[in-house]
Amino acid sequence: MKLPVNHDTSLPLPNGWFCVAWSKDLVPGEVKRVYYFGEELVVYRTRRGKAVVLNAYCAHLGAHLGQGGRVLGDNLRCPFHGWEFGPSGRCETIPYCDTIPPRARVRSWDVREVNRMILVWRHAEGEPPSWEPPELPEIGGEGWTEPIVHEVTVGVHMQDMAENNMDPQHFLYVHHGPPEEDAEISYGEGGRFLRVRTRHAHETPYGRFTVDLERDTWGLGLTSVRMMGFGEKGLLMYTSTSPIDEHRCISRWLITTGEDLADTVGAEFLPWAIEGVKQDFPIWENKIHRPDPVLCKADRELIEFRKWVRQFYSHPLTQADADPREARAERLVHEPVVAHDLETVEAEGHA
Repeated sequence: MKLPVNHDTSLPLPNGWFCVAWSKDLVPGEVKRVYYFGEELVVYRTRRGKAVVLNAYCAHLGAHLGQGGRVLGDNLRCPFHGWEFGPSGRCETIPYCDTIPPRARVRSWDVREVNRMILVWRHAEGEPPSWEPPELPEIGGEGWTEPIVHEVTVGVHMQDMAENNMDPQHFLYVHHGPPEEDAEISYGEGGRFLRVRTRHAHETPYGRFTVDLERDTWGLGLTSVRMMGFGEKGLLMYTSTSPIDEHRCISRWLITTGEDLADTVGAEFLPWAIEGVKQDFPIWENKIHRPDPVLCKADRELIEFRKWVRQFYSHPLTQADADPREARAERLVHEPVVAHDLETVEAEGHA
């Protein structure tokens, strides 16, 4: 019998929408230097209020536009020679030359500003957006509190972090709480959208609550968690997790509750959530990724999640990637996802 090899396989970066800044942190005329997807980027807001994301290095002689660059109207001026680049990435002005070379441009990223976040579309092949990020009515909606925000950087690939939501068995051993009950899993928006519903009984200082938990996921970058069953409206936690590179990610959380819960659940949930995530850090930052893990029937949700996420990679890992010393290419690790088609899953053999 062959045992699993102690070999880490780096996952590629996924395609989708990812947050690069909070809306509140970028006022008109401001420029920020950021690093995502293994690339230097610059984020700026035009004087008219539009958020723009460009590749960081000037097409002229390579100066970093985020290091001393200045907003002039809709354009970003390079600190080195004053070339101005517009939201499209094209050079609009060279102060000492009337002729602008055709190649005088930098990459402009597709941007959407929703849910208090500035999102960019990232695709390995440079394809344009194939879907739009959701706009959640609770955020800034009537009867909801002003959101509390938090962010955390983790030394793990974002898929390994996301898999926690589909791994109920780890709650007992990492978080010292009971595993979730059987989940109801459904899909939408052509398969890009994943919804998981569960029910939990919670003992709190304010009494015992039966909570309905609804987790919605769009790609690997965007997730909302709605907790219902207490108060008039319940609680919403919206997160965007963005890859810094293949081994690090940053997760931004936005939490709002019904106004009737502002002084109880709303004030206490964020510290509780932060503490819960900290319990996962030692696992995440010391694990390897197995594209072909040994799983059992109780890993139903994780099996289905691994099948679902393949669509968000231009080049998803295959079983042969599990150990490059062995050219094992008998089959892909996952077949295309089919909702509620796990009854035939064997105890082993699906990753």
